[in-house]
Amino acid sequence: MGLDNPRRVALQILDACLGRKVALDRAFDGAAVELEGRDRAFARTLVATTLRHLGQIDVICEKYLRRPIPKKALTVRNILRLGVAQVIFLKTPPHAAVGETTALADHRATQNYKGLINAVLRRVTEAGNSLLVEQDAARLNTPGWLWESWIKSYGRELAREIANAHLTEPPLDLTIFTKTAEEWGALLDGEILPTGSVRRKSGGRIETIAGFDEGAWAPQDAAAALPVRLFGDVSGKLIIDLCAAPGGKTAQLAAGGADVTAIDLNERRLQRLNSNLQRLNLTAKTVVADALEWMPEKEADGVLLDVPCSATGTIRRHPDLPWTKSTSEVKALLPIQAQMLRSAAKMIKPGGLLIYACCSLQPEEGERQISQFLKHHPDFSRQPITATDSLGIPEAITAAGDLRTLPSMWTSIGSIDGFYASRLVKKR
Repeated sequence: MGLDNPRRVALQILDACLGRKVALDRAFDGAAVELEGRDRAFARTLVATTLRHLGQIDVICEKYLRRPIPKKALTVRNILRLGVAQVIFLKTPPHAAVGETTALADHRATQNYKGLINAVLRRVTEAGNSLLVEQDAARLNTPGWLWESWIKSYGRELAREIANAHLTEPPLDLTIFTKTAEEWGALLDGEILPTGSVRRKSGGRIETIAGFDEGAWAPQDAAAALPVRLFGDVSGKLIIDLCAAPGGKTAQLAAGGADVTAIDLNERRLQRLNSNLQRLNLTAKTVVADALEWMPEKEADGVLLDVPCSATGTIRRHPDLPWTKSTSEVKALLPIQAQMLRSAAKMIKPGGLLIYACCSLQPEEGERQISQFLKHHPDFSRQPITATDSLGIPEAITAAGDLRTLPSMWTSIGSIDGFYASRLVKKR
Protein backbone atom coordinates (compact mmCIF):
# COMPACT_ATOMS: atom_id res chain seq x y z
CA MET A 1 0.00 0.00 0.00
CA GLY A 2 1.57 3.27 -1.16
CA LEU A 3 0.73 6.88 -0.46
CA ASP A 4 -2.31 6.65 -2.72
CA ASN A 5 -3.89 4.64 0.12
CA PRO A 6 -5.83 6.93 2.47
CA ARG A 7 -5.13 4.83 5.58
CA ARG A 8 -1.41 4.83 4.82
CA VAL A 9 -1.52 8.60 4.39
CA ALA A 10 -3.49 8.98 7.63
CA LEU A 11 -0.84 6.97 9.46
CA GLN A 12 1.95 9.13 8.07
CA ILE A 13 0.10 12.28 9.16
CA LEU A 14 -0.60 10.94 12.64
CA ASP A 15 3.05 9.93 13.06
CA ALA A 16 4.07 13.46 12.09
CA CYS A 17 1.60 15.13 14.47
CA LEU A 18 2.17 12.96 17.53
CA GLY A 19 5.80 12.06 16.92
CA ARG A 20 7.34 15.26 15.57
CA LYS A 21 4.66 17.75 16.72
CA VAL A 22 3.97 18.84 13.15
CA ALA A 23 0.74 20.81 12.73
CA LEU A 24 -2.08 18.77 11.18
CA ASP A 25 -2.61 21.12 8.22
CA ARG A 26 1.07 21.12 7.36
CA ALA A 27 1.37 17.33 7.73
CA PHE A 28 -1.74 16.78 5.61
CA ASP A 29 -0.58 19.07 2.81
CA GLY A 30 2.73 17.20 2.68
CA ALA A 31 1.34 13.66 2.77
CA ALA A 32 -1.94 13.80 0.87
CA VAL A 33 -0.69 15.14 -2.47
CA GLU A 34 -1.48 11.87 -4.28
CA LEU A 35 -4.99 11.57 -2.87
CA GLU A 36 -8.08 12.93 -4.55
CA GLY A 37 -11.77 13.24 -3.83
CA ARG A 38 -13.24 10.80 -1.36
CA ASP A 39 -9.88 9.27 -0.42
CA ARG A 40 -8.50 12.68 0.48
CA ALA A 41 -11.58 13.51 2.54
CA PHE A 42 -11.49 10.13 4.29
CA ALA A 43 -7.82 10.50 5.26
CA ARG A 44 -8.48 13.95 6.71
CA THR A 45 -11.59 12.81 8.59
CA LEU A 46 -9.80 9.74 9.93
CA VAL A 47 -6.88 11.72 11.35
CA ALA A 48 -9.06 14.50 12.74
CA THR A 49 -11.41 12.01 14.40
CA THR A 50 -8.48 10.12 15.92
CA LEU A 51 -6.98 13.31 17.35
CA ARG A 52 -10.34 14.63 18.55
CA HIS A 53 -10.98 11.42 20.53
CA LEU A 54 -7.38 10.48 21.30
CA GLY A 55 -7.83 10.20 25.06
CA GLN A 56 -10.82 7.90 24.73
CA ILE A 57 -9.09 5.81 22.08
CA ASP A 58 -5.99 5.30 24.22
CA VAL A 59 -8.09 4.11 27.17
CA ILE A 60 -9.82 1.59 24.88
CA CYS A 61 -6.48 0.34 23.55
CA GLU A 62 -5.07 -0.05 27.06
CA LYS A 63 -8.06 -2.18 28.05
CA TYR A 64 -6.99 -4.90 25.59
CA LEU A 65 -3.21 -4.69 25.92
CA ARG A 66 -1.54 -6.99 28.43
CA ARG A 67 1.46 -4.68 28.52
CA PRO A 68 1.97 -1.15 27.15
CA ILE A 69 3.39 -0.77 23.67
CA PRO A 70 6.92 0.70 23.92
CA LYS A 71 7.11 4.46 23.36
CA LYS A 72 9.56 3.93 20.52
CA ALA A 73 6.89 1.92 18.69
CA LEU A 74 4.76 5.03 18.06
CA THR A 75 3.67 3.84 14.62
CA VAL A 76 2.20 0.66 16.13
CA ARG A 77 0.22 2.69 18.64
CA ASN A 78 -0.97 4.98 15.87
CA ILE A 79 -2.13 2.05 13.73
CA LEU A 80 -4.22 0.86 16.67
CA ARG A 81 -5.55 4.38 17.22
CA LEU A 82 -6.64 4.68 13.59
CA GLY A 83 -8.33 1.29 13.79
CA VAL A 84 -10.28 2.15 16.94
CA ALA A 85 -11.32 5.50 15.48
CA GLN A 86 -12.80 3.69 12.48
CA VAL A 87 -14.57 1.00 14.49
CA ILE A 88 -16.01 3.17 17.28
CA PHE A 89 -16.36 6.70 15.94
CA LEU A 90 -16.58 6.44 12.15
CA LYS A 91 -18.55 3.18 12.03
CA THR A 92 -16.38 1.84 9.23
CA PRO A 93 -17.37 -1.71 8.18
CA PRO A 94 -15.37 -4.13 10.38
CA HIS A 95 -13.64 -5.96 7.52
CA ALA A 96 -12.14 -2.68 6.33
CA ALA A 97 -11.48 -1.17 9.73
CA VAL A 98 -9.73 -4.30 11.01
CA GLY A 99 -8.26 -5.91 7.91
CA GLU A 100 -6.98 -2.88 6.04
CA THR A 101 -5.73 -1.16 9.19
CA THR A 102 -3.85 -4.28 10.31
CA ALA A 103 -2.26 -4.40 6.86
CA LEU A 104 -0.56 -1.07 7.62
CA ALA A 105 1.86 -2.97 9.86
CA ASP A 106 3.81 -4.30 6.89
CA HIS A 107 7.18 -2.73 7.59
CA ARG A 108 10.04 -4.41 9.40
CA ALA A 109 9.61 -2.24 12.49
CA THR A 110 5.91 -3.04 12.84
CA GLN A 111 5.21 -6.44 11.28
CA ASN A 112 5.84 -8.31 14.54
CA TYR A 113 2.83 -6.49 15.97
CA LYS A 114 0.39 -7.53 13.22
CA GLY A 115 -1.19 -10.28 15.27
CA LEU A 116 -1.59 -8.01 18.29
CA ILE A 117 -3.16 -5.24 16.23
CA ASN A 118 -5.59 -7.65 14.61
CA ALA A 119 -6.59 -9.21 17.93
CA VAL A 120 -7.14 -5.87 19.70
CA LEU A 121 -9.22 -4.43 16.87
CA ARG A 122 -11.38 -7.55 16.69
CA ARG A 123 -12.10 -7.34 20.41
CA VAL A 124 -12.91 -3.65 20.09
CA THR A 125 -15.30 -4.49 17.25
CA GLU A 126 -17.05 -7.08 19.41
CA ALA A 127 -17.45 -4.66 22.34
CA GLY A 128 -18.56 -1.74 20.20
CA ASN A 129 -20.18 1.30 21.80
CA SER A 130 -20.32 -0.35 25.21
CA LEU A 131 -16.71 0.80 25.57
CA LEU A 132 -17.88 4.43 25.67
CA VAL A 133 -20.56 4.08 28.33
CA GLU A 134 -18.45 4.93 31.38
CA GLN A 135 -15.97 7.23 29.66
CA ASP A 136 -15.68 10.91 30.55
CA ALA A 137 -15.08 12.10 27.00
CA ALA A 138 -14.50 15.78 27.80
CA ARG A 139 -11.83 15.02 30.37
CA LEU A 140 -10.14 12.13 28.55
CA ASN A 141 -9.71 14.11 25.33
CA THR A 142 -8.24 17.16 27.03
CA PRO A 143 -4.59 16.98 28.17
CA GLY A 144 -4.03 17.90 31.81
CA TRP A 145 -2.23 21.18 31.09
CA LEU A 146 -5.26 22.51 29.24
CA TRP A 147 -7.91 21.02 31.50
CA GLU A 148 -6.41 22.52 34.66
CA SER A 149 -5.87 25.91 33.02
CA TRP A 150 -9.51 26.10 31.88
CA ILE A 151 -10.84 25.10 35.30
CA LYS A 152 -8.71 27.81 36.86
CA SER A 153 -9.83 30.41 34.30
CA TYR A 154 -13.48 29.52 33.71
CA GLY A 155 -14.57 27.11 36.43
CA ARG A 156 -15.12 23.37 36.22
CA GLU A 157 -18.57 23.46 34.58
CA LEU A 158 -17.59 25.87 31.80
CA ALA A 159 -14.29 24.05 31.24
CA ARG A 160 -16.27 20.87 30.61
CA GLU A 161 -18.60 22.66 28.19
CA ILE A 162 -15.60 24.00 26.27
CA ALA A 163 -14.03 20.54 26.08
CA ASN A 164 -17.30 18.98 24.92
CA ALA A 165 -17.60 21.57 22.13
CA HIS A 166 -14.25 20.36 20.78
CA LEU A 167 -15.61 16.87 20.12
CA THR A 168 -17.63 17.76 17.04
CA GLU A 169 -16.48 18.79 13.57
CA PRO A 170 -17.02 22.54 13.08
CA PRO A 171 -19.20 23.97 10.33
CA LEU A 172 -17.88 26.31 7.64
CA ASP A 173 -18.33 30.04 8.29
CA LEU A 174 -18.10 32.55 5.47
CA THR A 175 -17.52 36.31 5.56
CA ILE A 176 -19.47 37.85 2.68
CA PHE A 177 -17.97 40.48 0.38
CA THR A 178 -20.51 40.76 -2.47
CA LYS A 179 -24.30 40.90 -2.38
CA THR A 180 -25.68 40.32 1.10
CA ALA A 181 -25.44 37.58 3.71
CA GLU A 182 -29.13 36.85 3.11
CA GLU A 183 -28.59 36.39 -0.63
CA TRP A 184 -25.56 34.15 -0.22
CA GLY A 185 -27.21 32.29 2.62
CA ALA A 186 -30.02 31.35 0.27
CA LEU A 187 -27.68 30.50 -2.62
CA LEU A 188 -25.47 28.28 -0.45
CA ASP A 189 -28.22 26.80 1.71
CA GLY A 190 -26.47 28.39 4.67
CA GLU A 191 -27.60 29.85 7.98
CA ILE A 192 -27.26 33.58 8.70
CA LEU A 193 -25.56 33.92 12.05
CA PRO A 194 -26.38 36.75 14.49
CA THR A 195 -22.93 38.18 13.75
CA GLY A 196 -23.64 38.40 10.01
CA SER A 197 -21.52 35.47 8.84
CA VAL A 198 -23.03 32.70 6.70
CA ARG A 199 -22.68 29.21 8.14
CA ARG A 200 -22.99 26.03 6.14
CA LYS A 201 -22.20 22.42 6.88
CA SER A 202 -18.52 21.64 6.39
CA GLY A 203 -17.35 19.18 3.75
CA GLY A 204 -15.81 19.16 0.31
CA ARG A 205 -13.22 21.48 -1.14
CA ILE A 206 -13.84 25.18 -0.56
CA GLU A 207 -12.72 25.93 -4.12
CA THR A 208 -15.74 24.08 -5.50
CA ILE A 209 -18.36 26.11 -3.61
CA ALA A 210 -20.37 28.67 -5.57
CA GLY A 211 -19.00 32.18 -5.23
CA PHE A 212 -15.40 31.20 -4.57
CA ASP A 213 -13.97 32.01 -8.00
CA GLU A 214 -15.65 35.39 -8.19
CA GLY A 215 -14.45 36.39 -4.71
CA ALA A 216 -17.89 36.63 -3.15
CA TRP A 217 -16.78 35.40 0.27
CA ALA A 218 -13.88 34.13 2.33
CA PRO A 219 -13.81 31.28 4.88
CA GLN A 220 -13.47 32.78 8.33
CA ASP A 221 -14.85 31.61 11.66
CA ALA A 222 -17.57 33.92 12.93
CA ALA A 223 -15.45 34.84 15.96
CA ALA A 224 -12.43 35.79 13.85
CA ALA A 225 -14.60 38.20 11.85
CA LEU A 226 -15.45 40.31 14.91
CA PRO A 227 -12.22 42.20 15.83
CA VAL A 228 -12.20 44.29 12.64
CA ARG A 229 -15.70 45.49 13.42
CA LEU A 230 -14.41 47.08 16.63
CA PHE A 231 -12.87 49.84 14.53
CA GLY A 232 -16.28 51.00 13.36
CA ASP A 233 -16.26 52.86 10.03
CA VAL A 234 -12.79 52.48 8.49
CA SER A 235 -13.50 54.17 5.16
CA GLY A 236 -10.55 56.34 4.15
CA LYS A 237 -8.61 55.56 7.32
CA LEU A 238 -5.01 54.37 7.47
CA ILE A 239 -5.07 50.97 9.19
CA ILE A 240 -2.08 48.72 9.84
CA ASP A 241 -2.73 44.98 10.09
CA LEU A 242 0.12 43.30 11.95
CA CYS A 243 0.77 39.55 11.65
CA ALA A 244 -1.76 39.79 8.84
CA ALA A 245 -1.50 36.48 6.96
CA PRO A 246 -3.51 34.63 5.73
CA GLY A 247 -5.47 37.85 5.34
CA GLY A 248 -9.08 37.42 6.41
CA LYS A 249 -9.00 40.58 8.50
CA THR A 250 -6.98 42.46 5.88
CA ALA A 251 -9.74 41.68 3.39
CA GLN A 252 -12.42 42.92 5.80
CA LEU A 253 -10.56 46.19 6.28
CA ALA A 254 -10.00 46.67 2.56
CA ALA A 255 -13.65 45.89 1.83
CA GLY A 256 -14.60 48.55 4.35
CA GLY A 257 -12.66 51.15 2.37
CA ALA A 258 -9.59 51.39 4.60
CA ASP A 259 -6.12 52.20 3.32
CA VAL A 260 -4.56 48.98 4.63
CA THR A 261 -0.93 48.07 5.15
CA ALA A 262 -0.58 44.37 5.93
CA ILE A 263 2.61 43.28 7.70
CA ASP A 264 3.83 39.72 8.09
CA LEU A 265 7.26 38.19 8.71
CA ASN A 266 6.56 35.08 6.63
CA GLU A 267 6.94 35.81 2.92
CA ARG A 268 5.20 32.61 1.85
CA ARG A 269 2.17 33.38 4.02
CA LEU A 270 2.10 36.93 2.71
CA GLN A 271 2.04 35.58 -0.83
CA ARG A 272 -1.02 33.58 0.15
CA LEU A 273 -2.56 36.79 1.53
CA ASN A 274 -1.96 38.53 -1.78
CA SER A 275 -3.55 35.63 -3.65
CA ASN A 276 -6.60 35.80 -1.41
CA LEU A 277 -6.93 39.55 -1.93
CA GLN A 278 -6.65 39.08 -5.68
CA ARG A 279 -9.43 36.49 -5.66
CA LEU A 280 -11.60 38.84 -3.60
CA ASN A 281 -10.86 41.79 -5.93
CA LEU A 282 -9.45 43.80 -3.02
CA THR A 283 -6.21 45.72 -2.61
CA ALA A 284 -3.84 46.39 0.27
CA LYS A 285 -0.20 47.31 0.63
CA THR A 286 1.76 44.28 1.84
CA VAL A 287 5.16 44.34 3.52
CA VAL A 288 7.38 41.45 4.56
CA ALA A 289 8.72 42.67 7.90
CA ASP A 290 9.10 41.93 11.60
CA ALA A 291 6.30 43.65 13.53
CA LEU A 292 8.79 44.27 16.35
CA GLU A 293 11.08 46.32 14.11
CA TRP A 294 8.97 47.82 11.32
CA MET A 295 7.58 51.34 11.71
CA PRO A 296 5.23 53.22 9.36
CA GLU A 297 6.25 56.49 7.73
CA LYS A 298 3.06 58.04 9.05
CA GLU A 299 1.17 57.34 12.27
CA ALA A 300 -1.94 55.28 11.63
CA ASP A 301 -5.58 55.84 12.51
CA GLY A 302 -5.67 52.29 13.80
CA VAL A 303 -3.63 49.13 14.27
CA LEU A 304 -4.98 45.59 14.35
CA LEU A 305 -2.62 43.28 16.21
CA ASP A 306 -3.65 39.62 15.96
CA VAL A 307 -0.71 38.19 17.87
CA PRO A 308 0.96 34.80 17.45
CA CYS A 309 -0.59 32.67 20.16
CA SER A 310 -1.29 29.11 21.31
CA ALA A 311 -4.48 29.10 19.19
CA THR A 312 -6.30 27.01 21.82
CA GLY A 313 -9.53 28.70 20.80
CA THR A 314 -9.39 26.87 17.45
CA ILE A 315 -9.17 23.29 18.71
CA ARG A 316 -12.48 22.46 16.96
CA ARG A 317 -10.72 23.10 13.66
CA HIS A 318 -7.26 21.96 14.73
CA PRO A 319 -7.68 18.88 16.96
CA ASP A 320 -3.91 18.32 16.93
CA LEU A 321 -3.29 21.43 19.07
CA PRO A 322 -3.87 19.86 22.51
CA TRP A 323 -1.30 17.19 21.69
CA THR A 324 1.29 19.35 19.90
CA LYS A 325 1.32 22.37 22.23
CA SER A 326 2.38 22.69 25.87
CA THR A 327 2.44 25.10 28.80
CA SER A 328 6.06 25.95 28.05
CA GLU A 329 5.16 27.04 24.52
CA VAL A 330 2.43 29.33 25.85
CA LYS A 331 4.87 30.90 28.32
CA ALA A 332 7.41 31.44 25.55
CA LEU A 333 4.85 33.44 23.54
CA LEU A 334 3.96 35.87 26.34
CA PRO A 335 7.01 38.19 26.12
CA ILE A 336 6.70 38.27 22.33
CA GLN A 337 3.04 39.32 22.58
CA ALA A 338 3.92 42.03 25.10
CA GLN A 339 6.70 43.35 22.86
CA MET A 340 4.35 43.43 19.88
CA LEU A 341 1.82 45.42 21.89
CA ARG A 342 4.46 47.98 22.77
CA SER A 343 5.59 48.24 19.15
CA ALA A 344 2.02 48.58 17.86
CA ALA A 345 1.37 51.38 20.33
CA LYS A 346 4.10 53.48 18.70
CA MET A 347 2.42 53.26 15.29
CA ILE A 348 -0.82 55.01 16.28
CA LYS A 349 -1.63 58.71 16.20
CA PRO A 350 -3.39 60.37 19.18
CA GLY A 351 -7.05 59.42 19.17
CA GLY A 352 -6.32 56.29 17.14
CA LEU A 353 -7.43 52.76 18.01
CA LEU A 354 -5.39 49.68 18.84
CA ILE A 355 -7.29 46.40 18.53
CA TYR A 356 -5.49 43.53 20.24
CA ALA A 357 -6.73 40.06 19.32
CA CYS A 358 -5.80 36.41 19.74
CA CYS A 359 -7.50 33.06 19.10
CA SER A 360 -6.46 31.69 22.49
CA LEU A 361 -8.56 30.56 25.44
CA GLN A 362 -5.66 31.26 27.80
CA PRO A 363 -6.24 34.54 29.74
CA GLU A 364 -2.49 35.09 30.08
CA GLU A 365 -2.43 35.63 26.32
CA GLY A 366 -5.49 37.88 26.34
CA GLU A 367 -6.91 39.68 29.36
CA ARG A 368 -3.66 39.68 31.33
CA GLN A 369 -1.64 41.05 28.44
CA ILE A 370 -4.01 44.02 28.19
CA SER A 371 -4.03 44.53 31.94
CA GLN A 372 -0.24 44.68 32.03
CA PHE A 373 -0.07 46.92 28.97
CA LEU A 374 -2.48 49.49 30.41
CA LYS A 375 -0.63 49.43 33.71
CA HIS A 376 2.57 50.56 31.99
CA HIS A 377 1.06 52.74 29.22
CA PRO A 378 -0.99 55.57 30.75
CA ASP A 379 -1.28 57.15 27.28
CA PHE A 380 -3.76 54.40 26.38
CA SER A 381 -7.13 53.50 27.84
CA ARG A 382 -9.68 50.81 27.15
CA GLN A 383 -12.61 51.84 24.97
CA PRO A 384 -15.19 49.36 26.28
CA ILE A 385 -17.15 47.24 23.85
CA THR A 386 -20.88 47.61 24.44
CA ALA A 387 -24.16 46.42 22.96
CA THR A 388 -24.15 49.50 20.73
CA ASP A 389 -21.26 47.96 18.80
CA SER A 390 -23.82 45.49 17.43
CA LEU A 391 -21.51 42.49 17.21
CA GLY A 392 -24.43 40.09 17.37
CA ILE A 393 -23.10 38.12 20.33
CA PRO A 394 -23.73 40.18 23.51
CA GLU A 395 -22.89 37.23 25.75
CA ALA A 396 -19.28 37.53 24.58
CA ILE A 397 -18.83 41.05 25.99
CA THR A 398 -17.01 40.87 29.32
CA ALA A 399 -17.59 43.00 32.41
CA ALA A 400 -14.38 44.89 31.58
CA GLY A 401 -15.65 45.70 28.10
CA ASP A 402 -13.59 43.22 26.09
CA LEU A 403 -14.66 40.50 23.66
CA ARG A 404 -14.32 36.87 24.80
CA THR A 405 -15.98 34.18 22.71
CA LEU A 406 -15.91 30.58 23.90
CA PRO A 407 -16.52 27.27 22.07
CA SER A 408 -19.25 26.62 24.65
CA MET A 409 -21.32 29.41 23.08
CA TRP A 410 -23.80 28.72 20.26
CA THR A 411 -23.56 24.94 20.75
CA SER A 412 -27.09 24.48 19.37
CA ILE A 413 -25.99 25.84 15.99
CA GLY A 414 -22.44 24.49 15.76
CA SER A 415 -20.47 26.53 18.33
CA ILE A 416 -17.86 29.20 17.65
CA ASP A 417 -14.09 29.52 18.02
CA GLY A 418 -12.58 30.90 21.20
CA PHE A 419 -11.37 34.45 20.60
CA TYR A 420 -10.28 37.46 22.64
CA ALA A 421 -10.15 41.11 21.60
CA SER A 422 -9.70 44.40 23.39
CA ARG A 423 -10.17 47.92 22.00
CA LEU A 424 -7.72 50.53 23.22
CA VAL A 425 -7.57 54.23 22.36
CA LYS A 426 -4.49 56.43 22.38
CA LYS A 427 -5.19 59.55 24.41
CA ARG A 428 -4.99 62.91 22.67
